[in-house]
Amino acid sequence: MDELDSRLIAALKRNARASLSDLAGILGVTRSTVRVRLEKLQNSGEIAGFTVLTRSDVRPDAVRGLMMLEIAGRGADKVMKFLQRLPEVRAIHSTNGTWDLIAEIGTDTLEHFDQVLTTIRRLDSVTRSETNLLLSTRR
Repeated sequence: MDELDSRLIAALKRNARASLSDLAGILGVTRSTVRVRLEKLQNSGEIAGFTVLTRSDVRPDAVRGLMMLEIAGRGADKVMKFLQRLPEVRAIHSTNGTWDLIAEIGTDTLEHFDQVLTTIRRLDSVTRSETNLLLSTRR
C-alpha cells in the first residue's frame, strides 16, 4: 500500500459513497486510476467492506468513559443483563485478566455519568470497578 492508497482510504473514510469522479478530483488522478486502486485494495483485503453509520452510531455524548468491572462468582450474566437495559451503556465487552466486563458509557453531563456509575457499583455482584473518561477519539 502506497501513499495514494492511503489517501484513497482516508477519502473513503470521510465519505464511502463518494463517486469515482469525486475521489479522482480529491486525489488528483484519473477515474480509472481510482477504480483500479479501489479494486486492488478490495481484492487484497485491505478494504474489508463498507458500512453505514446511523444517527445513533454518531450520537454525541458529552461525557464518555470505560468502566471496568470485577464480578463476584457467577454473577457476570446477571450484571450483563442489567447493563444491557441501561440506555447509557453503549457496549459491553467480556475480557480476560483483572476485569470481567468493560462497559462503554455515554451521557450528556458529568453528573449523569456519575449517577450511572453509582447505579452499576451498587449491584450485588460487582465487587470492584475502575472508570476512565475518554477525552478524545482519534480514530
